[in-house]
Amino acid sequence: MHKKISPTLSRRDFTAGLISAGIVSHPVAESVDTLLNPMASHSDKLVIYQIFTRLFGNQKTLNKPWGSRDENGVGKFNDITAKALNELKTFGISHVWYTGVIEHAIMTDYSANGIQRDNPLVVKGRAGSPYAIKDYYDVNPDLAVNVTNRMAEFEALLKRSHAAGLKVIIDFVPNHVARQYHSDAKPAGVQDLGQGDDTTKAFLPNNTFYYLPGEPFQVPDGVHIPDGLSMGPYVENPAKATGNDAFKAKPALDDWYETVKLNYGIDYAHNRQPRFDPIPSTWVKMRDILLFWAKKGVDGFRCDMAEMVPVEFWGWSIPQVKAARPGLIFIAEIYNPKQYRAYIQQGKFDYLYDKVGLYDALRRLMEGKGSTEDITNVWKTESGDISEHMLRFLENHDEQRIASRFFAGDPWVAVPAMTLSATLHTGPAMLYFGQELGVNPTKAEGFQGDDGRTTIFDYWGIPEYQAWVNKGAFDGGKLTPDQRKLRQFYQQLIQLVNTSDAIRTGSFYDLQASNNNGQRSGYDNQRLYSYLRFSTKQNLLIICNFDKQKTATTTVQIPAEAWKAMNLSGSQPHVFRDIFRTKTRITARTSVPVTLPPLGVLVLEIK
Repeated sequence: MHKKISPTLSRRDFTAGLISAGIVSHPVAESVDTLLNPMASHSDKLVIYQIFTRLFGNQKTLNKPWGSRDENGVGKFNDITAKALNELKTFGISHVWYTGVIEHAIMTDYSANGIQRDNPLVVKGRAGSPYAIKDYYDVNPDLAVNVTNRMAEFEALLKRSHAAGLKVIIDFVPNHVARQYHSDAKPAGVQDLGQGDDTTKAFLPNNTFYYLPGEPFQVPDGVHIPDGLSMGPYVENPAKATGNDAFKAKPALDDWYETVKLNYGIDYAHNRQPRFDPIPSTWVKMRDILLFWAKKGVDGFRCDMAEMVPVEFWGWSIPQVKAARPGLIFIAEIYNPKQYRAYIQQGKFDYLYDKVGLYDALRRLMEGKGSTEDITNVWKTESGDISEHMLRFLENHDEQRIASRFFAGDPWVAVPAMTLSATLHTGPAMLYFGQELGVNPTKAEGFQGDDGRTTIFDYWGIPEYQAWVNKGAFDGGKLTPDQRKLRQFYQQLIQLVNTSDAIRTGSFYDLQASNNNGQRSGYDNQRLYSYLRFSTKQNLLIICNFDKQKTATTTVQIPAEAWKAMNLSGSQPHVFRDIFRTKTRITARTSVPVTLPPLGVLVLEIK
């Protein structure tokens, strides 16, 4: 949720802070054992494509830092046409996550449309953070061609998405709202957030917010307002607690100062004592918001900073929402591995972010650091009862772009990492829009700063994506040959995921321990990773070379117990045929000779 952090403090820094404070930790390294990890018989292998809705269809190319909506342009719901959606379906996508749908605080003035104007002192960027929700019952007016009909335009996008065979995910932001939250679109009879609160009390179980009685809110030092947008002072008295649990009247610039914390009945001033009986009013209000969007036909929610909300709320609300709309999925943004099982088992989430785990391990490898042994440590932490619940990715709106100088500096470095991320287990895989084109931010867009991320705070055009959109043709007509080739790799990978029974439903077997005798076989246990994925219908040997410079000529050992697990005889020769990127064909028994170029991968089907 980099959205509420200043340009100097990234989600990566936030996580590092949790680690240093002892709140979370990376999986503890342990001896590498070969371990059979049985998977569920059903398939959780969703392929999610995250679209930052405001940026998707924008074709303007001015890209002026801190530029206005009219200067830099903004994408609309209507820009995501049936043609665009059909192309994504052909690409292999099953779910589209539309980011930034619900109305949030922005600097653009829509008061002529009856929408209360936001004071820019408590808005991040000209276009605002999509995680500073201003009205849970409305959509962002920036995204509508006809602002008056903005909800109808979103509903039409829902219908187009479903017609294309795609399911729709939107954000649910449960922990905090914009400082100037006000719903002008709430259904009749719905009490607004904060309405009826006793602001003389710091905490009451049925208050929506936490207050600092007798202390007026003070804007952090260093807040930037573009010329001509000042509205004068921002008044909030008493001050409300800030979204990242900052209980102070003057939050810092690095705090989520544009948001206020929602009260779920946790008394922070008294050792976080829970007050859940009777059910706090915030629980009911937030459940009703989920039901509102579920009844509109969305198919899932990505729940922002879910671990900052009591797990008891999720266990109470999610079953009710799913009862109203069976088949809904819930994805938790979560960074504390110690809480994973609680949020699945007690909180009833379907999927969790695999950030503090596989993403971090793969990023280290992509940057030329770390070891493939880190991957073994990750899956051991997540094995058994939760592996199929982990959502794997290499990019999203919070993380730096692979191609940027802040990360790998080359989109092709992702080949082994993305292959492994998508095929290691049965859980869902995710791409961020433009990842398949090598999007590379190279300048400061505004509030976001020059940090290797695609801005979520400012109006902007994405040149690589505009080349694929090609003025609405969605045919990639302006892509370079290298971009076409990169997109082809991602499409081949997604199609492999969608068609392979072993990857979608099969078991996993780590071969690292079997190949830990590197001196004898030449197997590089630091830069090579090999594993089996197998089902009753298919057996695969997958090998990834994370080295950027060295060709790996080695032998992969398959132990007797692995052959037994696959119900195959290891004493007989088998044909190993690459079904992914090459036409490699090998005949071998337990020792499989392979050659992988730098950043090469093999997905060998065993016959």
